[in-house]
Amino acid sequence: MTSYSCCLILLLFTWNTSAYGPNQRAQKKGDIILGGLFPIHFGVAAKDQDLKSRPESVECIRYNFRGFRWLQAMIFAIEEINSSPTLLPNMTLGYRIFDTCNTVSKALEATLSFVAQNKIDSLNLDEFCNCSEHIPSTIAVVGATGSGISTAVANLLGLFYIPQVSYASSSRLLSNKNQFKSFLRTIPNDEHQATAMADIIEYFRWNWVGTIAADDDYGRPGIEKFREEAEERDICIDFSELISQYSDEEEIQQVVEVIQNSTARVIVVFSSGPDLEPLIKEIVRRNITGKIWLASEAWASSSLIAMPEFFRVIGSTIGFALKAGQIPGFREFLQKVHPKKSTNNGFAKEFWEETFNCYLPDGSKNSPASASFHKGHDEGLGAGNGTSAFRPPCTGDENITSVETPYMDYTHLRISYNVYLAVYSIAHALQDIYTCTPGKGLFTNGSCADIKKVEAWQVLKHLRHLNFTNNMGEQVDFDEFGDLVGNYSIINWHLSPEDGSVVFEEVGHYNVYAKKGERLFINENKILWGGFSKEVPFSNCSRDCLPGTRKGIIEGEPTCCFECVDCPDGEYSDETDASACDKCPEDYWSNENHTSCIPKQIEFLAWTEPFGIALTLFAVLGIFLTSFVLGVFTKFRNTPIVKATNRELSYLLLFSLLCCFSSSLFFIGEPQNWTCRLRQPAFGISFVLCISCILVKTNRVLLVFEAKIPTSLHRKWWGLNLQFLLVFLCTFVQIVICVIWLYTAPPSSYRNHELEDEIIFITCHEGSLMALGFLIGYTCLLAAICFFFAFKSRKLPENFNEAKFITFSMLIFFIVWISFIPAYASTYGKFVSAVEVIAILAASFGLLACIFFNKVYIILFKPSRNTIEEVRCSTAAHAFKVAARATLRRSNVSRKRSNSLGGSTGSTPSSSISSKSNHEDPFPLPACAERQRQQQRGCKQKVSFGSGTVTLSLSFEEPQKNAMANRNAKRRNSLEAQNSDDSLMRHRALLPLQINEPLGAESSFQAASSPETSSQESVVGDNKEEVPSPEAEPSLPSVNSRNFTGTGGGSVTENTVHS
Repeated sequence: MTSYSCCLILLLFTWNTSAYGPNQRAQKKGDIILGGLFPIHFGVAAKDQDLKSRPESVECIRYNFRGFRWLQAMIFAIEEINSSPTLLPNMTLGYRIFDTCNTVSKALEATLSFVAQNKIDSLNLDEFCNCSEHIPSTIAVVGATGSGISTAVANLLGLFYIPQVSYASSSRLLSNKNQFKSFLRTIPNDEHQATAMADIIEYFRWNWVGTIAADDDYGRPGIEKFREEAEERDICIDFSELISQYSDEEEIQQVVEVIQNSTARVIVVFSSGPDLEPLIKEIVRRNITGKIWLASEAWASSSLIAMPEFFRVIGSTIGFALKAGQIPGFREFLQKVHPKKSTNNGFAKEFWEETFNCYLPDGSKNSPASASFHKGHDEGLGAGNGTSAFRPPCTGDENITSVETPYMDYTHLRISYNVYLAVYSIAHALQDIYTCTPGKGLFTNGSCADIKKVEAWQVLKHLRHLNFTNNMGEQVDFDEFGDLVGNYSIINWHLSPEDGSVVFEEVGHYNVYAKKGERLFINENKILWGGFSKEVPFSNCSRDCLPGTRKGIIEGEPTCCFECVDCPDGEYSDETDASACDKCPEDYWSNENHTSCIPKQIEFLAWTEPFGIALTLFAVLGIFLTSFVLGVFTKFRNTPIVKATNRELSYLLLFSLLCCFSSSLFFIGEPQNWTCRLRQPAFGISFVLCISCILVKTNRVLLVFEAKIPTSLHRKWWGLNLQFLLVFLCTFVQIVICVIWLYTAPPSSYRNHELEDEIIFITCHEGSLMALGFLIGYTCLLAAICFFFAFKSRKLPENFNEAKFITFSMLIFFIVWISFIPAYASTYGKFVSAVEVIAILAASFGLLACIFFNKVYIILFKPSRNTIEEVRCSTAAHAFKVAARATLRRSNVSRKRSNSLGGSTGSTPSSSISSKSNHEDPFPLPACAERQRQQQRGCKQKVSFGSGTVTLSLSFEEPQKNAMANRNAKRRNSLEAQNSDDSLMRHRALLPLQINEPLGAESSFQAASSPETSSQESVVGDNKEEVPSPEAEPSLPSVNSRNFTGTGGGSVTENTVHS
């Protein structure tokens, strides 16, 4: 039974070996055997297996010069190790290398050879089987190339824990140690490469790309990782296609149609050269240009793609390449290859034939007839591209350096160096086993493995803990995933000006050890787009949004397809393709282009602006005019006009007007907390003080005129001190309102950002609108009371006719402040202050003009009217008018009675009375009489009513200077029998009050009402108290004689009796 098993296994091994004859492998004996898997061919011939006969192994086609160079790198490394006196001394490494033909089936066929040999050794059948040519077990395998092939091989080798060190398989799936237990590699993981591709796209500000991937374990995981990185960077993918070297023509046509119709100019390709070649050929046939190809390292330097005839289509390729290494002596080793010298290398003969396009007649498998099948499908990668049927025989003396092939391209050793490094990694693991000290080993109880009977799993254990320095001085150690972390070079395809070949210009690098954001470096000056242009191509779904705009989403389109929307006011963007506009700080606003923020315009009622200057000038003008009036009143303070206007209250009134004009200046300029708290109280208190003075003056005159007899009680009640007390009390109420306001809710400076977007209005926040309403309301209440009394006093004597002007001033005041309310409510910003300043100035000018301008005019330009006689004359005329109206009323009543008794009717006199004051005599006087006229002054008043005219003649006589000024006056007054007219005496009694002089004269009036009634009415007044004058002045002139002559039916006479 054991003999049967031995024969069965040997039969299996013999069959397996027969499939790989001597010319299909590179093999050399040694103490320890390393396996190798290399793509000596790009693929296999398509053959229909109809299973009518025993299936035969498919034939490999399309010779791969680079694959043969990689194989040579393994052989060179093994021979270098065998000749090394320090590395594995007294040990010889052998090798068994097979061609995978870049397919999984051929790779697994070779892998079964490794596994079968190891299984025979594990059965220990040497004592039963006479195996003269026993080959040791394969303790490690170098390979394979493609990730898809390595995945299949790793699954098989992992069952037996045979270490596999790949030199070109970069799929991130192979880092899964749960599935691929024995897989290691000397090439970086594709995860870093996919990230580097996304970084390059982001660097050139592309966001609209297409992706193509090989439909295998290399392309699919790589492009999936790229999609993840692209999504994080807002890079959109227009299309994503899968390709394979075995795709039929219809599938290739479909992918090309997608590429041709796409607006994306950048195409990311994760594929190997053989898988991509059919697609590129179809694109070249259709002449689809203008695309930028971003190549993974598997095809970035592939000799299948980097051909001059393809350059017009893929000349804008940017790709990744592994870091190049240095292998001393490798160039000379490559040049020594020869079919007759390389007896252990079964691939040398085919290499020679492909290089020199000839055939070697030795051997049945390489006869011209046999070679015609092997090479008839070759597209011709080396020199000499004819079919084998027309190849001349090889002489064996051909010079390998005279022909340019990828085999001799040793300037950038990338994959070749990875092969070299993989072999040395295994050798150093064996060296660790060889030099292991018992008790310090990696196995149980610190034991060591026996180098002469070493097994594959023991080598795998030492590979996982490997740490050595390579020939370039770099540290080599595999991480927990069996990977080596390495850097990438970034290459750009150029067309050589010398021979027209494609050269790979290094334009940057990617350092995976650096910080994120600092890993990529690109020298744009070295990049040629399309082989000649320096301008970076555009590959975006939408044009860049300039600063000042943002990207707006288009419904139904990817996020990379957008429209540019202007930033709204108050927001800005200072970068291209901004996803959102940034909001400006509170005190800033966006400029016209919305590219930056500029400080907002600060606006308030400034001193320097025209409006502020105009208001200031008007306020200063008001202050000047008020000061001028105050100066005039002070200078002419002893004149009757000034005395008649209550001199002390006039001074206080003018002072309040000065405060009113001055308070308006607090509303101009930048509002500060102190000005905000001062301006409204200053305005309110100033106006209340002003109106209080006017109110006290008007009310005093009105009450005195309405009194029947001005007793001492009236004089005491309306004394100067009491007048000031009333003014103070009225003003004190306003002061209390202001104090409460400032204590509970004080006004403050406020920066208003809400009224206008681009302007900051610095205004005063009043704190309490209710308090402001109370302040203005109280002022208007006093003004209304003052208006009432002024309107009631409008018919007082002409020297008191300022009541009319006060009425006008109050009307102006009300018009101004009633207009102020809607204007204040409808304006904002600095115009609120301006409206209030205008209202203050208008009201102040109205009060000043109406009350004082007429008096100043008389004082300065009509001094003849500023006399005591003028004042008394107008007062007496007013009294006469009142008496005359009363007489007419009684006369009319009597006439109506007599007519009713007599049965006849008479005409009623007119109630209109006109008075005229004459200061000049109608007839000239002689010189002596003129002097007497100067001493004797008088006036005449003529009143017309009914059918006649009444003429009033008044004359005044100056008393002697030594006359006593403060003597008691006795007056006798005739009273009417019916006591029907008391107003005459009231106006008569007001004269000394109005001019602030003592009553030094006695007056008696006699009036005849009508020709029918000759009765006399006398009014006698007795003033028992003497009122002194405020100033030390001569007493007023006493009335000497007053004659009232009436014509046309009436006469009034007044006789004066001196005391």
